[in-house]
Amino acid sequence: MPHALLLLGVLTYFAGLLVLARCVSHGSGAEGFYVGGRESPWPVVAFGMIGTSLSGVTFISVPGSVAANGFTYLQIVIGQLAGYAVIALVLLPAYHRLQLASIYGLLGERLGPAAQRLGSAYFVLSRTLGATARLYLVVAVLHTLILQPLGVPFSVGAAVVLAMILLYTVEGGVKALVWTDTLQTAGMLTGLIVCVVLLWRPDALAQLDAAGLSRVWVGDPLSRDFSVKALLAGMFIAIAMTGLDQEMMQKSLSVAKLRDAQKNLLVLAVLMLVVVAAFLLLGGLLTLFAQEHGLAVKGDALFPTVVMQTLPAWVQVVFVLALVSALLPSADGALTALTASTCLDLLRVPREDVKTRRRVHLGFALLFLVLVLGFKALDSTSMVFLILKLAGYTYGPLLGLFAFSLFTPRAVSARALVAVCVAAPLLCAVLD
Repeated sequence: MPHALLLLGVLTYFAGLLVLARCVSHGSGAEGFYVGGRESPWPVVAFGMIGTSLSGVTFISVPGSVAANGFTYLQIVIGQLAGYAVIALVLLPAYHRLQLASIYGLLGERLGPAAQRLGSAYFVLSRTLGATARLYLVVAVLHTLILQPLGVPFSVGAAVVLAMILLYTVEGGVKALVWTDTLQTAGMLTGLIVCVVLLWRPDALAQLDAAGLSRVWVGDPLSRDFSVKALLAGMFIAIAMTGLDQEMMQKSLSVAKLRDAQKNLLVLAVLMLVVVAAFLLLGGLLTLFAQEHGLAVKGDALFPTVVMQTLPAWVQVVFVLALVSALLPSADGALTALTASTCLDLLRVPREDVKTRRRVHLGFALLFLVLVLGFKALDSTSMVFLILKLAGYTYGPLLGLFAFSLFTPRAVSARALVAVCVAAPLLCAVLD
């Protein structure tokens, strides 16, 4: 497959996103940027949130992890079902009752402005790290598959991707994301389905079982993947990384009615289970295929190597576009959410202050570029469990803040808040 043709396909896809974003967000204003005008259809939001939740990490790393871990990652996703129920029944009613544009406003209402700023600061830290790690992973694959053979430096490719994202989010915000993420989720799932269908064989499940690749449950309490621990981790990961995350909740806040927003999250939980199971199945099929064809690849290199070296040219095009579709939702949503949280919680500027909002948006795009280049310098490979570990350190204080605010609605000392929220992740790091 000519690399120039692949690049043309990616640029055409970007152009389509720009046109779609411009059409749906024309004249949206501040309400459109922050909360989508509170008129988003909940089925569209639920479908689009699949792409935001999974991202390029799932697309590349989850299939690549099957050879080493089997289907044990599914335990975490099953545990997330309980977490999504907690979000829908406990957190969403509080957010909707206060008509929040930033979910950290709940901390301000219950514990005071210091808690709001601290919660927002932890979100900014955790989301910046997580989003740039995901962005690096997929840009690195795009660079290897398309840009490097054309002589385009990694830094130029990363800058172009971020510039494209900036163009379709800087004005439309959440109103644009609701629809662009829906298109991108469809693109990602199309690539998943095509690859599963092509690699499927009648005895696939039996072969996966015989090879020990279909193992889901782990009964050893000393194992990292022990089932009870994984289920509980999945529940708390969902609560923290979705319910307490401005990027994930901003689209749920754009749904007008609470009941519809709750349906959105519960449907999303079921869809996530199905989609992740399909990615794990794909990982098993890719592992069998690589073993049969003598491909000595594993981890993040497995999926792209099998597709680009052995499958037809049209599948390569579908794969690359699906990869781009997996990349963008986690980056575009993060830029918008970080801008919103910084403007509304940290800087406390009015929603109508467009000039400051644009400057903050551009600033985060530049920060993303610097951090992506930093990940490139570190040359990290498999990142899915690294990101979960980082999230455990940074989301723990957020989980504690929100739990405390729900049970104890009173202002607390800013110094005490800072001391506890800084000590918690440091102690976890030491104990780990």
